[in-house]
Amino acid sequence: MNSPRSTVPSLAAVAQRDGQRQAAPDRPPKIQADALNFYYGETRALQDISVGIQPNLVTAFIGPSGCGKSTFLRTLNRMNDIIPGTRVDGRVLIDGSDIYGPGVDVVGLRRRVGMVFQKSNPFPKSVFDNIAYGLRVNGMAGNRADVVARVEESLRQAALWDEVKDRLHDSALAMSGGQQQRLCIARALAVRPDILLMDEPASALDPIATQRIEELVYDLKKTYTIVIVTHNMQQAARVSDFTAFFWLGRMVEYDRTDKIFTNPGEKLTEEYVTGRFG
Repeated sequence: MNSPRSTVPSLAAVAQRDGQRQAAPDRPPKIQADALNFYYGETRALQDISVGIQPNLVTAFIGPSGCGKSTFLRTLNRMNDIIPGTRVDGRVLIDGSDIYGPGVDVVGLRRRVGMVFQKSNPFPKSVFDNIAYGLRVNGMAGNRADVVARVEESLRQAALWDEVKDRLHDSALAMSGGQQQRLCIARALAVRPDILLMDEPASALDPIATQRIEELVYDLKKTYTIVIVTHNMQQAARVSDFTAFFWLGRMVEYDRTDKIFTNPGEKLTEEYVTGRFG
């Protein structure tokens, strides 16, 4: 029998979750950015970003297109390194270690800080091989039984096992869009990261598939620290514990999600979340 699906809180319930939103004050941040500036050539895309992101919570980045939220997300696992002419000033600490420091193993970093992109990108392989691929290239495969167990574990974490357990060797490209996106989440989880970055993971999905992704995010924070970029205000309100509002490369405000949506400290934030611009 399938276990009952979790329920993502409605937007109307956000203001009532103040007590659940609090971060433990004695817990150090999982991610800490200090005076971070990011440049595309001579253009400064991020300006003096400083923020502490708490472990085992969901943090949403919101703001209009081109405001820097996806750029900042990609600084957290150095995905921007692959773009020629970019550079970073400042620090990003994960568990107290500067990921831009000398001698950092970037491959190891990206294993610890997984990423799910806006458009699902399954490999043209079977469902099973999509998950197993990351284990193999990272030297984490072990024996066949270990791989099989890890594939099942990852698909269960992504709430996909019951839908694909009888067609593990079918092409992943035959899956629906929502299933493909959850497969990509499962693929990221297979290498057991500490942090999961999600760049608008439901923007191309229908409402039912979007709900499944939101339910999944809500459940995964028990195990992972999650940072999600979204243009959907209702989605940010439903799934996140903390929200950061970006505007023109700056982080205007960062606070508990219920406060950002019901009593923001900055007028610009209020105008954005109430739909006056954006």
